[in-house]
Amino acid sequence: MKKTLTTPKRSFSILITASLLAGCGAGAGTNAGQTAVTETTAASAQTHAEAGAAPQETIAVSGDSFDGSSCLTSDSIAGKYQDAYGTKSPNTEEYGFIQENGFRSVAQEPLSTFSADVDTASYANIRRFIRYGQSIPTDAVRIEEMLNYFDYEYPDPEGEEPFSVTTEYSVCPWNEDNRLLLIGLKAKEIDFANRPSSNLVFLLDVSGSMYADDKLPLVQKSFTMLAQNLDSRDRVSIVTYAGYESVVLDGVSGSDTAKIAAAISDLEAGGSTAGSAGIQKAYQLAEKNYIPGGNNRVILATDGDLNVGLTSQEDLTRLIEEKRKSGVHLSVLGVGTGNIKDNKMEALADNGDGNYSYLDSIYEAKKVLVDEMGGTLITVAKDVKLQVEFNPAYVSGYRLVGYENRILDKEDFHDDKVDAGEIGSGHAMTALYELIPAKTADAASDPGLKYQQDVNAAYESRPTNTSTELLTVSLRYKAPNGDASKLMAHPVESSSFTEILPENLAFAAAVAQFGMVLRDSENKGTATFDSVIALARSSMGQDSDPYRKEFLELVQEAQRIYGK
Repeated sequence: MKKTLTTPKRSFSILITASLLAGCGAGAGTNAGQTAVTETTAASAQTHAEAGAAPQETIAVSGDSFDGSSCLTSDSIAGKYQDAYGTKSPNTEEYGFIQENGFRSVAQEPLSTFSADVDTASYANIRRFIRYGQSIPTDAVRIEEMLNYFDYEYPDPEGEEPFSVTTEYSVCPWNEDNRLLLIGLKAKEIDFANRPSSNLVFLLDVSGSMYADDKLPLVQKSFTMLAQNLDSRDRVSIVTYAGYESVVLDGVSGSDTAKIAAAISDLEAGGSTAGSAGIQKAYQLAEKNYIPGGNNRVILATDGDLNVGLTSQEDLTRLIEEKRKSGVHLSVLGVGTGNIKDNKMEALADNGDGNYSYLDSIYEAKKVLVDEMGGTLITVAKDVKLQVEFNPAYVSGYRLVGYENRILDKEDFHDDKVDAGEIGSGHAMTALYELIPAKTADAASDPGLKYQQDVNAAYESRPTNTSTELLTVSLRYKAPNGDASKLMAHPVESSSFTEILPENLAFAAAVAQFGMVLRDSENKGTATFDSVIALARSSMGQDSDPYRKEFLELVQEAQRIYGK
């Protein structure tokens, strides 16, 4: 399992009131509303597969198995809201349009610049569609978020640098004429004992659209788990919004777990969705309880279905761009089925210097809010940008796989006023480039670049490029509370090429192929479900990460859904 926060060993039990347990999965013998999260062996794999989770975890509710599926009985929370709001609603999910990256000529565009992105929402959402036996909307597939869902065991950074940089260079599985480059970043981990204090505002959508078991009841269980891992160093506020915003808690100690859990369990869904008012109130509390040098963050849980106040993606983005100047970060947890507004939730997180995750089950909630708590909540670097300069002696063309909504102009790399992504404690980021090998060097005329030199107009000749480097990966980043960026550079030698795909690159290539097949990409080449399965299998050893094993199961199930 991917771990991005070192935590002391502790039992993992959650106390939730009986009214919450009535929402789903509690047996007749419920004992004081106790929910326990435990880890088990692969014997429980089938249960977890049905719940959309990695097969090494299970959730027990008073000793009964909880499969994360909908249970709309008349006694359940969701059942009561179904009675009030009806049993059927049209599918109104929204996804932002993605214009897939094409190939670029090194002679014309030797620089490729983009913002870091460690969101994982797309992969969990894809899993939800597959588990429900449904085809996947094309624009729900963001390949970078699929890649970044997995752990590639990159080395920890050394010295004072916040990142390590790993590269792997080999053949391209879906196009034998091209080559494939992996760039991996790994952020330093913050030890739990030395982590900064957190000022957290739980901003919870309790509107009528949140009545289903995969919405508010899941949110309640998820935030109760998070509360279990806070202590006296932390402050917690809770703001809810439906037709209007309401302050439930204001800056209570993180050690007051019972009070926080009780406040969460008492929430009920109903009414319209005044999300912008809730956002403004949440930032107001975050600024009021601000901890200098601490982790000041609003955590929004919603289906994104806003219908009162500021509702458009553009208006919400402008609101968040203004609010981030306060030094408060925004993380977004998406939930639900049928009406999620993925485009709005992604835009809020991207512009709020935060991250975006989708919770398709309680297992994913535990992964995001407990197992990867440091990466989700503690920022080690912000405004992280990457710029790759290609050497035309070895590369004639390139294509960045994914990251379409993170592309920056080359000038943005050196402009500290341009916003970019944040990376949390222990987070890893993976990017793939498909490269067209050069047959002849055809360099651009730009004396400011490393491999391209100025043309001598009088002699119409170009100085010889003698570098053996394939490319250089440059990074810019700021400290969490800093304003000036720092620069890192990592050259990659052309001699690093290997004919045999390394395990990490092979698995990342399988994930990217899966995304291209789901999108029916014009760049998918020879990629098919069968080739994805074969490559994924070849990159998994006996001790493989269970999330990788689950990936293989999902590809096989998707193949059955699509009949290919």
